[in-house]
Amino acid sequence: MNIIKLVDFEISNNNQFILIVGPCVIESETHSMMMAEKITEICQRLKVKYIYKSSFDKANRSSINSKRGISIDQAEKIFLKIKNSFNCPILTDVHNEDQCKFFAKSESVDVLQIPAFLCRQTDLLISAAKTNKIINVKKGQFLSPNEVLNIYKKIESTGNNKIMITERGTSFGYNNLINDFKSLDIMKSYLYPVIFDATHSVQEPGGLGEKSGGKRQFVSTLSKAAAAVGVAGIFIETHNDPNNAPSDGPNMLHLENLESLVSKLIEFDNISKN
Repeated sequence: MNIIKLVDFEISNNNQFILIVGPCVIESETHSMMMAEKITEICQRLKVKYIYKSSFDKANRSSINSKRGISIDQAEKIFLKIKNSFNCPILTDVHNEDQCKFFAKSESVDVLQIPAFLCRQTDLLISAAKTNKIINVKKGQFLSPNEVLNIYKKIESTGNNKIMITERGTSFGYNNLINDFKSLDIMKSYLYPVIFDATHSVQEPGGLGEKSGGKRQFVSTLSKAAAAVGVAGIFIETHNDPNNAPSDGPNMLHLENLESLVSKLIEFDNISKN
């Protein structure tokens, strides 16, 4: 069983689950700080370890007209302010080798995330791994759970074995995703921490034409099912006003519902692991 050490906690499939949580994309410093403060308060009350997640660039938007985010330099300043204010680790997406090289020299980010559409991009995986940071790979909607072994081998080739794999659903027809919960146990057998992405699993990719749709009412159902199976972490994008969020609003959990859901997940997690 591979264990990843981060700040003052350990991530593994046998430990209490951690949260990867935050708004889909950075909107402003003010909004990011507000979200980080609320999330920190919730996690401290529930005694759950967490990684704050937010993307600075959304390079895989459906439409050329969709908002991308902010510059990497602006993001670094915001991430550092969040870390210094709340003493929490940070996760963000990277889409190319230059972004990996930037964060390799920065202490602002602890975990580099590879988007699902890019999970087979060898040069990106290797560049991210060479930073020696923790690498969280979103399993592509087009991959079977057995195929993640190829992802592991690419990252391991650099000597970096700080790897997490995230399940976020499998393509089913057009604009729809389904979850096969057998995949969690299959991927756990490869010993690296397995994360379940509860919010992107309810996404309807490209379902609204120029943007993706989603059904956030099923976030609770799927995340409880994953916790019952037993995973290293639950990934939940959350927002104080998801209906007006610039990215992934339809599948983000409303911030006001986060604490009640996580408290239930703790109960399921305790049963599955004890």
